[in-house]
Amino acid sequence: METNSPEGSNIGANVAEPNRQAEIRSLALRWAITILAGIAIYLAPTPEGVTPQSWRLLAIFAATIVGSIVRPVPGGAMVLLGIAALMITKAMPVSEALAKITTDPKALETLRLKSALAGYADPVVWLVLAAFFISRGMIKTGLGRRIALLFIRQFGKRSIGLGYALVGTDFLLATVIPSNGARCGGITFPITKSLAEEYDSRPGPTANRLGAFLMTFVYQCEVIICATFLTGQAGNLVIQRLAKQQTGFDLSYTTWMLGGIVPGIVAIIVTGLLLYRIFTPEITHTPEAKDFAIRELDKMGATSFNEKMMLAVFALVGMLWATTGRWHSIDYSVVALIGICILLIFSVLDWKDLMNETAAWDVFIWYGGMVRMAEALGETGITKKFAEFAAHMTFGWKWWAALAVLALIYFYAHYAFASITAHALAMYLPFLIVVIAAGAPPILSVVVLAYFSNLSAGLTHYGTTPGPIYFGTGYVPQQKWWQLGLIATAPNILIWTIVGMVWWKILGWW
Repeated sequence: METNSPEGSNIGANVAEPNRQAEIRSLALRWAITILAGIAIYLAPTPEGVTPQSWRLLAIFAATIVGSIVRPVPGGAMVLLGIAALMITKAMPVSEALAKITTDPKALETLRLKSALAGYADPVVWLVLAAFFISRGMIKTGLGRRIALLFIRQFGKRSIGLGYALVGTDFLLATVIPSNGARCGGITFPITKSLAEEYDSRPGPTANRLGAFLMTFVYQCEVIICATFLTGQAGNLVIQRLAKQQTGFDLSYTTWMLGGIVPGIVAIIVTGLLLYRIFTPEITHTPEAKDFAIRELDKMGATSFNEKMMLAVFALVGMLWATTGRWHSIDYSVVALIGICILLIFSVLDWKDLMNETAAWDVFIWYGGMVRMAEALGETGITKKFAEFAAHMTFGWKWWAALAVLALIYFYAHYAFASITAHALAMYLPFLIVVIAAGAPPILSVVVLAYFSNLSAGLTHYGTTPGPIYFGTGYVPQQKWWQLGLIATAPNILIWTIVGMVWWKILGWW
């Protein structure tokens, strides 16, 4: 029988202490980077025509963005700290109309607080929250898994067909589910891993049998799917809001899909063929995959009532989103909430499912705060000042040259971001202002930067939520992952530029 000895305890303590110290140093460094980012802007000379209040707002916004990247605390908590800082420093603006209502300092602070929290009343924020709940229904009922297995049964006879089957599943689900983490990580990933292991392909010596190819294939096509649909990933909804705020152009569900569907499908086909050519798996024929799908479908049995209800809600929500503004005027967020209510009424989901969806609530806090901060920057006139500076900087440039150069800078800047949303919040609006100031057609500028926001996530293993999941399996070393990311994104840029420009010209967008 083993006994706990003082010596053993001391050994454990000696091991734990350095680890704890390393964690503290890492946390301190992340906090230092976050705080210094805000201080650096705050101490910089305030541009002419910008009030000290507006400059404080910019400093806090920048610190919040940086904090969301280095993450000394979770994203939602970082945003709440940012909102608190806005209130403490009185950096959150109050409209002149509201300010005239009262001269009472306490009442003014209440108005300021309401202004800071106004983002949580934004329909886009509620749309994101509700869409996460819909994705939970897909996972809970097993409908997402069933769809994936049906694709594999039909197209999984070869390894490249297997990859396209998994991507096809994600493509279909992306029409309604804006959480690429839930979609690609929660539904597609477990099946991808199971298929690799079915062929005895595991991290290490057997990785290249099939697993390494599938992990890379699915992820690189996933970022294209993110770009193809407004609901490709949650950050697209923020991009939509920023674009409308700056240009008045409504990048609606249908408009986004119409612009993205042609270059998106071409890019998926080309990316799949390219990866198959340069990263060919050792196993190219996968007839057992069909048998695997049949076995798993047999285990699932006949389609359950909950799956049928989930499918009906999926179809209803997708149809209503696609026809908003044409057949009806129901807001996107209301459509999503209708879907959630149906799922709750028929007990497909229960209230506990919604409360336990922690990722959804974290995103809700994040979006609500960041959307309002971005809006406030526009209200203070900082974005207008930036536009004036940008117009001077790009004076004399051909608009297409400004768009091409700045779009590429915007694209490769994603190396510095671990989130599409963080990238868009930090850079989308400033770059949009610059290219429009250079004379580029507003609609074209909006869509190019919107699509590039997503495509750039393929560069690294941390570019968007599914990245760490697929990379974390250990099938592909980091150096190889980055090499393949750099190679795969190059034709994406060309396709979305050449095919996209032609397609958008046909649509009359420029």
